[in-house]
Amino acid sequence: MAFQLGDDDVQSMNEMNLIPLIDIMLVLMIIFLLTATVLNPTVPLDLPKTSALVNDQPPEVIQISIDKDAGIFWDSDPISMEEIERRLQQQNDAGKDPSVQLRADKDSKYDTVAQVLAAASKAGLSKIAFVNE
Repeated sequence: MAFQLGDDDVQSMNEMNLIPLIDIMLVLMIIFLLTATVLNPTVPLDLPKTSALVNDQPPEVIQISIDKDAGIFWDSDPISMEEIERRLQQQNDAGKDPSVQLRADKDSKYDTVAQVLAAASKAGLSKIAFVNE
């Protein structure tokens, strides 16, 4: 029988159980690594003060929408294709470099979307984003 409950055959311990020692060492190593990364020494610097202000101009965004009936809208105002070409050219000539957000209905004609993209490209605008849900 492999299992024995009594002290019939007393044997001395031949090996030392290292598993608890390994567990403690791993926990100590994890604690050391965490505290070493949190307590990262930094160089104390006394940075100079300036009076310059940072003026972040928000980028101009043009929203062009195309509905399923091939209607084109600049923000929320209906507009023709010729007017879009003219306004996009004005925006590029002003040097504002706006971002064009194109919102097209899923049932809209691809031809209308392609014409708006061509007008933006012709005007020299390269920041074009397609808006979806």
